[in-house]
Amino acid sequence: MGSNVTVSQVAIETYEATLIQLAQQRMSRVQPWVMQRGEESAGHNWPVLNSADATLKTRDQATPETGAVFAERRSVPITMNIGELVEPEDIVEVLIDPLSGLAQSQVFAIGRAYDDELFDACERVADDGNGGTVALPAAQIINTGGATSINFDIVTEVTEQFLNNDVDPDEPKVFFVSPAQVRKMLQLTEVTSADYNSLRPLESGMPTNWMGFTWIPSTRLNSPGAGRVNCVAMTADAIGFNINEGMTSRIAEDPTMSFAWRVYARSTFGAVRVQDAKICLVDVSETI
Repeated sequence: MGSNVTVSQVAIETYEATLIQLAQQRMSRVQPWVMQRGEESAGHNWPVLNSADATLKTRDQATPETGAVFAERRSVPITMNIGELVEPEDIVEVLIDPLSGLAQSQVFAIGRAYDDELFDACERVADDGNGGTVALPAAQIINTGGATSINFDIVTEVTEQFLNNDVDPDEPKVFFVSPAQVRKMLQLTEVTSADYNSLRPLESGMPTNWMGFTWIPSTRLNSPGAGRVNCVAMTADAIGFNINEGMTSRIAEDPTMSFAWRVYARSTFGAVRVQDAKICLVDVSETI
């Protein structure tokens, strides 16, 4: 009996360590493209400094006050969790195997929850930290109504909007698109022809870099209406993401279920849109 308890404890510790390692490596497709913090709080405030213009200096001039406005955006945390029931005869195999399907499924589930929260933050009204909200400006929504799928003109319109907002052309930018939009892109001459693109997306099946964007497919994008999807183009400082509690796991026997094992994981996090000028929603048709 003592030996079984020892093995079970080793299995538990191994599983928890594996879960954390997998979480660090394979959590989310969007997370690498946002600002991140790890503060334990009821809400995290993200300071925003509005731009101000320099003025011409004259002789004997008093020090100017440009009137720069400090603002805030506030992310409010939510907790997402997942649990499984494992029979006693399966517990050692499931927990000790570092690539067990259970460990990966729990990590992937939390990762998808991260992406859902981040994509929601791109669209919903943002908490201004003072009891009010800020909607995404209409100018940041491209191709409203989703009459067409993604095309060259839509991508250049996104580029134009970023330039109008004085976003540095050299600032890294990402474009999240649905699988249907990837299919459409692979049909565009501007994507596949060597006259426009030095890369060969038809070899990999994915246009990874094009028109100044890193392109990433996602099935978690929101839909503004039937047969449409909101693709997202943004810089890495458009969204603030605070992880109050990273991946946490609990494993315990359940005496109400023949002493089967409960395997549980959770994470607490919150996101908010910090810089409206550095994000565009692209409303496109999923009909190709």
